[in-house]
Amino acid sequence: MPSPQPFSHVAVLGAGAWGTALAAVASLAGRRVTLWGRNAAAMAAIARIHENARHLPGVALPDFAATADLAEAARAEAILLAVPAQTMRAFVGQLPRSGTPLVLCAKGIEKTTGKLLGEVLAEAAPDAPRAILSGPSFAREVAMGLPTAVTIAAEGDLAARLQATLSAPAFRPYASDDMVGVALGGAAKNVYAIACGVVEGLGLGENARAALLARSFAELARLGEQLGARRETLMGLSGLGDLVLSAASTSSRNFTFGLELGRGTALEKLRAPGRPLAEGVDTAPALVARGKAGGIELPIAEAMADLLSGALSVGEAVTRLMSRRLKAE
Repeated sequence: MPSPQPFSHVAVLGAGAWGTALAAVASLAGRRVTLWGRNAAAMAAIARIHENARHLPGVALPDFAATADLAEAARAEAILLAVPAQTMRAFVGQLPRSGTPLVLCAKGIEKTTGKLLGEVLAEAAPDAPRAILSGPSFAREVAMGLPTAVTIAAEGDLAARLQATLSAPAFRPYASDDMVGVALGGAAKNVYAIACGVVEGLGLGENARAALLARSFAELARLGEQLGARRETLMGLSGLGDLVLSAASTSSRNFTFGLELGRGTALEKLRAPGRPLAEGVDTAPALVARGKAGGIELPIAEAMADLLSGALSVGEAVTRLMSRRLKAE
């Protein structure tokens, strides 16, 4: 069987930390790369000094093109979408209609509809080949060239072509065709990472965090089964792997958000403009709505949604979870 043909020119749309890290990976894999961001001055600086001083300060980047011209970037053979989940639908609507493959690299559930990003992309770009890249991957470590493994899910031979395109010495993509499982795992873990951060911030101990992590995965698995995701996908990199990484490290924006919330920082301050984006804040109510639509109980996600809306205090959220009726595991 012939080897999959890699895409020679890759565009990464979204010049935050994750988009920049993916541009670095594709460049190190030998591809021609164009990184797009809205701020022309910032993009010119990235091209000139080979550093994203705002989002990845101190990390030397390989040589690749950087532009604020969306039409120019969209002429690539494959497009990696690294814009925020809640703006994904509107952003994709700006792209020219073509047969260029679109790869989701954001994690979340659309707040207004409760749809997974794969479903959003199918509606926003019905004629484009679609894929999802997700897994345990802090952007800074990826950009620094530290070993990372992710999952790329797509139909047909697209996943294999993207594997060949992005495989680099320290970046290993695994192929899958379970787009539902990969999208769900990447989205839900942000909610549960906030919950684990709250437990840490309250000083409730390692026992409590381990129990919460295990029960969080049980919730994810129940919802995944109802949505048609494969359990082995959720047990893999884009499910359990991403959850474990995000729920135990201050490098995780979602864990850190929960940590500060547990330590008493006001919710309004944590959500103020200019603060780091914690996607789990918007994902929590959407995840709960998706569970209710399928008749699936998600008590941890529900407690987080109520906490993040201001309906519950931190102490009340913990009390609610610990006072649930006793039952078999």
